[in-house]
Amino acid sequence: MKIIAKFWIGIAVLAILSPLGLIVPGFFKAGSAWGEWKAGEMQSLVGYIPQGLHKLSTLWNAPMPDYVGKGCMGKGVARMSIGYMLSAIVGVAVVVLMVMGLGRLLVKKRPLP
Repeated sequence: MKIIAKFWIGIAVLAILSPLGLIVPGFFKAGSAWGEWKAGEMQSLVGYIPQGLHKLSTLWNAPMPDYVGKGCMGKGVARMSIGYMLSAIVGVAVVVLMVMGLGRLLVKKRPLP
């Protein structure tokens, strides 16, 4: 098997396993996944909102907040897991397309000898 095929199989496995970020914290009653806190959650965890987080929290709104579409929130773990997997697939596709586009822009075509 070629290394590129192994790479894509690995990416697919990671996309399928992505709902573990939803399931594991819920199983251990740990709240949100570590490091994915919103400003309000940070305030309840440490007692204040760091200045940098407060400034940047209004700068960017994620296209898929909480990794799922609007119709999946609060609809159960199974439905949210599908949303997580779709989010992973969309994220991989966006990164691949950006890298391919950037590669085409940066690589100069040389005439054949």
